[in-house]
Amino acid sequence: MSLGTNISYLRKQKKMTQEQLAERMNVTRQTVSRWEADEAVPELGKLVDMCSVFACKLDALVREELSARSNIYSDIQIKRVASFKMASYTMISPNPEDDVNRYMERWAVNSGLKTACPDAKLIGWDFPFVTQEQQNRFGMHGYAAAYVIPDHFETDCPGVRYLENAEADYAVITITEPFAQGFERIPNAYKIIMEYLQANSLKGRQQEHTLSCFEHVYVKKEVTYMDVYVHAGGTAKKTDAL
Repeated sequence: MSLGTNISYLRKQKKMTQEQLAERMNVTRQTVSRWEADEAVPELGKLVDMCSVFACKLDALVREELSARSNIYSDIQIKRVASFKMASYTMISPNPEDDVNRYMERWAVNSGLKTACPDAKLIGWDFPFVTQEQQNRFGMHGYAAAYVIPDHFETDCPGVRYLENAEADYAVITITEPFAQGFERIPNAYKIIMEYLQANSLKGRQQEHTLSCFEHVYVKKEVTYMDVYVHAGGTAKKTDAL
């Protein structure tokens, strides 16, 4: 890990020149150049100020190889997601993600959703209400999956819970090949978002009729992606359909 490389990477991510960063840090451009070349180490106060400018954690700045993120994680965006209806189901099992996704795939066929809307989106999120015995003795955890139901599609097919998610702002990050190292890449995406929200005073929120977070997996040109959404008090001005 190189602190100078991290500073250079974050500066370029912010589309700032060395002169602009120097002005924000109240130092000369030559000082910034020396930081990025690892010829000098910023004082602690400057590192703290840098974290405010770059919206990152101090620990990440000085310990992680941030440039490695660029091939895996997108920049975070705040998106206003329009309200949507969904059909959901929750499972608690040793492998609930696969179990509940298969269940919802069958439901989508039986309800006619797959025929009427072949591109209907399947989203999912962790279900935390699992007992200690289920976790420790049986190795179980919970997961919920839901199909987003388009406005023009109507069904009362049983076996699911019908819900509506209110319009809300979400911090969104995209993971490339999330399952290549699933137990690392996916939790780290949530960590990156939470650091971003904290640094920008956009705390995650729990609100009635609004999912606090969810995931959407899709394939594009034979590459798998996952969009992670975390509810936030954002400043999005444009409303997008999910």
